[in-house]
Amino acid sequence: MKRHPLIVGVIVLAGLAVLYFIATYSSAVIGSGGGLLDDRIALVRIEGVILDSTETIEELHRYKDSSGIRAIILRINSPGGGVVPSQEIYEEVRKIREEGKKTVVVSMGTVAASGGYYIASASNRIVANPGTLTGSIGVIMELANMEGLFKKIGVESVVIKSGRNKDVGSPFRKMLPEERAILQQLMDDVHTQFIQAVADGRGLTEDRVRGLADGSVFTGRQAKELGLVDEIGNLQDTVQLTADIVGIKGKPRIVESRKRGSLLDLLRNEFLGGLPSMQLPQVGVSLKYLMSF
Repeated sequence: MKRHPLIVGVIVLAGLAVLYFIATYSSAVIGSGGGLLDDRIALVRIEGVILDSTETIEELHRYKDSSGIRAIILRINSPGGGVVPSQEIYEEVRKIREEGKKTVVVSMGTVAASGGYYIASASNRIVANPGTLTGSIGVIMELANMEGLFKKIGVESVVIKSGRNKDVGSPFRKMLPEERAILQQLMDDVHTQFIQAVADGRGLTEDRVRGLADGSVFTGRQAKELGLVDEIGNLQDTVQLTADIVGIKGKPRIVESRKRGSLLDLLRNEFLGGLPSMQLPQVGVSLKYLMSF
C-alpha cells in the first residue's frame, strides 16, 4: 500500500515536535534540580471565614493520593469560623500527617486565628510571619435580645414548644440563668475539644495549652516563643523549608487547584475575612472558633 508523501511528512513533523517538547521540558526540569514528577508541592489555600470544609477536604484527598505530590502546604489566611468545618479539616490534616505519606506544612498569612489555628495545629510544621495574628484559642457564641425593640414596635412573639429548653437562645425574650448555664456547658465542652486538639497536634500538655486558651491573640513572633508556631517566615520561606524536609533539590514546582468561586464567596472572603468581628446577624445558637475584637 503506497503512502501519501504529505501524510508521511505530517506524521514525521508531529513526532519531531513531540520529541522536541519532551527534550526541552526534561532539560528545564533537570536543570532546576528536580525530576519530572518528584519535585511538586501542592498549595491549598484556606481563606476568609471558614463556613464549609467540602472543597478543602476534596483538595487534600486529591493531593494525598497523588504519587507526584511530595508535600502539601496549607496557606491559611482566616480568622476562623464554624466549629464543625474547622474540626473536619483538622481531622483530615491529622490523618495525612499520621499516615506519613505526605508532609503538611502551614504558612500563615495576615491572620490564622481561632479555627484557622485549630487547623494549623494538626500539621507537621507551622510557619508564621512575625506580624501574623494567630492563637485566639477559644469559642464564641453571640445572641441578640430584641425583646425591648419588639415591645416598642408592638410585636409580640408566640412560641409553641414541646420541650422546656427548645427555645434556648431565643432573641424574643431575656435569657434565664438556667439557660445561660446550659449554653455555657456547651461552650466549655467545645473549648476543651479545642484545647485537646492543639495539645495533640503540637505535642504540648493540656495544662500548657489551657494556660494560653483564654481567647488571646498573639503575633507570629509571640506565638513562636510560646510554642504555638515553629518558624518565622513568609510563603516563599515555607516552600523552601518544605522542599528541604522532603528532600527536593533545587526549586520545587508548586501545584495549585483553580478555585470555583462566586461573587458571594469573594465578598465574604474579602469583607468578613478582613473584619472578623463583623458578621451577618443570625437567629439561633451557633458555636464558632472565630477571632472577634
